[in-house]
Amino acid sequence: MGTLTVDVRTPLRAFALELTLEVGGTVALVGPSGAGKTTVLRAIAGLVRPSRGRIGLDDVVWLDTEHGVDVPPERRRVGFVFQDYALFPHLRVDQNVAFGAAEPSRAGALLERLRIAHLASAHPRDLSGGERQRVAIARALARDPEVLLLDEPLSALDAHTRLGVRAELHELLGDLGLPTLLVTHDFEDAATLAERIGVLVDGRVLQVGTAADLVAAPDDPFVATFAGASLLEGVARPGASGLTEVTLDAGGVVYSTDAAAGRVAVAVFPWEVSLSRLAPDDSAINHVQATVASVVPLGNRARVRVGPITAEVTTASVDRLGITAGDVVVASFKATAARLLPL
Repeated sequence: MGTLTVDVRTPLRAFALELTLEVGGTVALVGPSGAGKTTVLRAIAGLVRPSRGRIGLDDVVWLDTEHGVDVPPERRRVGFVFQDYALFPHLRVDQNVAFGAAEPSRAGALLERLRIAHLASAHPRDLSGGERQRVAIARALARDPEVLLLDEPLSALDAHTRLGVRAELHELLGDLGLPTLLVTHDFEDAATLAERIGVLVDGRVLQVGTAADLVAAPDDPFVATFAGASLLEGVARPGASGLTEVTLDAGGVVYSTDAAAGRVAVAVFPWEVSLSRLAPDDSAINHVQATVASVVPLGNRARVRVGPITAEVTTASVDRLGITAGDVVVASFKATAARLLPL
């Protein structure tokens, strides 16, 4: 497997995109809309020329602005799956896949591999979202690429279809073994599909790591919220028993095992929060009493929004406690679950 290296700078509407990244295996680039994620993909594909930078695959250089190198898109062996799939509506599935292929005869084998051979004579308008996605991937692979780029590959799918296609795509990327860069807004997609995740905000990478890294040790409040944490802002100071005491802006005090002083955000992940009607007498030192804003069932689990905190508990717990929107409950979490991030 090769390694794609990207080191680019280019002005965008409100800020400059400045990114240095190595892609070996599958890397996800995540962040809010307008952060510059798609621009990175387009620069790698040769569809956007950065004002400065270098892009290459191992020893092959596709872009080097300092030395005047800019290989045209058609000569970069890149497979690009666009967010809207960009299929030709007037062409059949097999014709879409064969269009621009290095060897048009490979189209049939790719349709078989992606389990859509039975759709060869269909047109895009006759396909489901998952089927259109498979066609777009087959067309990208027909170029016999050395790098694969995926722009929001699952965003057009409904929740039910998304789960199945996500699992299939994960298996396919593992089989292909290509340097793959995908962009997404969804942490679960990134965590499932990618070995490493880069968080891009306003044109700059805040943190790169595994999904576990981003959850266990987020470097920034945005990274924590993207990974699913609730944030409580306040002022930290040394407390008793070696803990840090945080006086919350919204009122109340929580404690953390992290060392910090001054303005901080307390990051708490949903699965580390328990719910009760009254403050429990257990090892959880932090108790936030607030009104339940919402209860969202997710199979055998439920996400319960309690004031500023989201808890993820079993539906059995919700039923046992009789929790409904409008109730006042206590959200509890341990000091070890309160991660402190400077503001």
